[in-house]
Amino acid sequence: MTKKLIRMVSIYSVIYTAITLLSSVLYLCDGVYEDPSGNWHELDRAMILLIGIVAFELCTKLPVKPLILRYVTAYIPSLLLAFAYVWSTGLREPLAKTAYRDIWINFTSLFVLLCIINTVTLVYRKKKRQKGKGEK
Repeated sequence: MTKKLIRMVSIYSVIYTAITLLSSVLYLCDGVYEDPSGNWHELDRAMILLIGIVAFELCTKLPVKPLILRYVTAYIPSLLLAFAYVWSTGLREPLAKTAYRDIWINFTSLFVLLCIINTVTLVYRKKKRQKGKGEK
């Protein structure tokens, strides 16, 4: 359990750092030297990423076959939760006109990337096990 928690926190930290750095670089390239959304934007990014990482970790353990169905089973409720979070931030401050589109694109892109990585890892492990059994 401890290794799994450390792995989840590590993945979360690496992705959050990469996304934040990318966002900062893009702002700087556009000539914006301070995040116009401020600290709330950082907290919102952290919450959305947390929703995605937890949902993905749960989906990797669902006893659903085939694998694509497992991913979809986790993706739909987690995306709805992300949309609900975006809606709730609208109670704090007005949402951008593209807020839901942006969250859909960003959330889906990250989720698909994690699914691809997970699928490749599973296929690699399966081939490695089969190769190990064939050598005995």
